Amino acid sequence: MAEVAQAAVSNAGAIPFAFPGLDAVGCLFGTARSGSLVFPSSGAAGPDKEPIRRARAALRQAAGISRWVELNQVHGDELLVDPEATSWESGPDALPALPAADGSMTDRPGLGLCIKTADCQPLFLAHPRGCVAALHVGWRGNRLNFPGSGVARFCETYGLDPAEILAVRGPSLGPEAAEFVNFQKEWPKEFRPWFNDAARTMDLWSLTRDQLRAAGLRHDHIFSVDLCTRSLPDFFFSYRRGESGRQISLIWLRGK
Repeated sequence: MAEVAQAAVSNAGAIPFAFPGLDAVGCLFGTARSGSLVFPSSGAAGPDKEPIRRARAALRQAAGISRWVELNQVHGDELLVDPEATSWESGPDALPALPAADGSMTDRPGLGLCIKTADCQPLFLAHPRGCVAALHVGWRGNRLNFPGSGVARFCETYGLDPAEILAVRGPSLGPEAAEFVNFQKEWPKEFRPWFNDAARTMDLWSLTRDQLRAAGLRHDHIFSVDLCTRSLPDFFFSYRRGESGRQISLIWLRGK
């Protein structure tokens, strides 16, 4: 698996993904190779912040975009429609008040949708008509069926058929690493089919796939980058390893 990760990482420290037949959609999944891209809460200025600013600029350059939407992710299921780009990148010293949400969607070319993760799943949706969505799916998001409600909201907003949507799930906590020792307290009983009682682990990858299928996506329209963040310390930050760093992943529509 480490060899796969090494081969996939680009010069920008990210893993590119291309949806089959959707050349107008770009995707990059962040790695730890570029360092943590999330600012400390003290602000966005100062000499210790410059490496973060430079790494963020390199990621935007690799994507060919100048703007992205950043969220205050709260492990919920709020999905913003066509939000304004985050404007603090070259602005004030203090961090802005980011909108509290765990997903966004747009049909505007050149606007990146950003998801910050360690072990959570960056989940991207795309449609041939020219619209994309980015979801932050932690295990609480799975418990809320955010993949399913996100697809429904995406379809409602842009008048889409879910059978025409393509989805990709990025690097995240793998099935053998997602331990839940308090399963009965943390998960409703309907999630037991994805829980391994002997190992006390949850197959969140399969759960997300099944929630997308239940929302109407075709099985051959669901893709994944099956790299476990906890199991690959040289490539990814992991909350389960006690780390505070975060990767940034992006989806965007290329400009016309």
